[in-house]
Amino acid sequence: MHCSSPKMVCETKIVADEHEAIPGTKKEPMMWGSPAAPGAVLSPAAEPKDVRRDGVFIREFEREDQEEVLRIFHEGIMERIPNSAFRGIWQQPRTQFLYAFLTVMCFYMTKSVTLTCCAPLILMGARYYYSRKVIQNYLDCALNTDMADIEAYYMKPTGSCFWVAVLDGRVVGIVAAQGHEDDNTVELRRMSVDSRYRGKGIAKALGRRVLEYAVRNNYAAVVLGTTAVKLAAHKLYESLGFCRTSQSEDYRLPGMSRSPLERLFFQIRHSRYRLQLREE
Repeated sequence: MHCSSPKMVCETKIVADEHEAIPGTKKEPMMWGSPAAPGAVLSPAAEPKDVRRDGVFIREFEREDQEEVLRIFHEGIMERIPNSAFRGIWQQPRTQFLYAFLTVMCFYMTKSVTLTCCAPLILMGARYYYSRKVIQNYLDCALNTDMADIEAYYMKPTGSCFWVAVLDGRVVGIVAAQGHEDDNTVELRRMSVDSRYRGKGIAKALGRRVLEYAVRNNYAAVVLGTTAVKLAAHKLYESLGFCRTSQSEDYRLPGMSRSPLERLFFQIRHSRYRLQLREE
């Protein structure tokens, strides 16, 4: 199985808005309300290593964080299995029609009410099986590429960084930034929050950290790609100012084989977002 370095999944455009604070905390102004002037260069010395966000301490990744980071990342990826298999089908009218057609054909060919009633269960069981297979392969690819050595992949190269969110002394969230010099953009990657600490504004704080990093390092835009099924994930990006630029119904995750059965039982919608910081 060939595991190439994952490409960005969605792009978004940042628009100034008053961000929501974590409950019980004070709001603070957004740094990217006034985009940097073309040609402006921000001093690398101005880049803070640690930022406290409304009770959540966001700091750069350290080697000792590896175990907790991988735990959060693994949990977030594995959540995609039931989401893709069951929730995702509501976003795929063509697949719904195909499965309905197969169910009708089952009755036409067998004349068995019992088999016909079992057909939807068999189809959904196959969706779960192939969702698990594809997403597990995707996870294995990630664990053998950038997530295998976060320090080497994100902390050492110029234009990249990896942060963790710490709450009450515990790592509860992760996010990465990867710079692309060819188009002067920075990609928001690997954002995930421990399921026990969601709803506290941690993901939004992590997203802001990447935006500030992009502004301080004079990038023209922040981009990202997502296959998230839940509407909340898309609303998060939009609340940060991102705009959806494209959407694909035939996206290929790293690790996919694209076999006929895999194509029949696993479909995923890929959205690209972009947040423009300044004009080139």
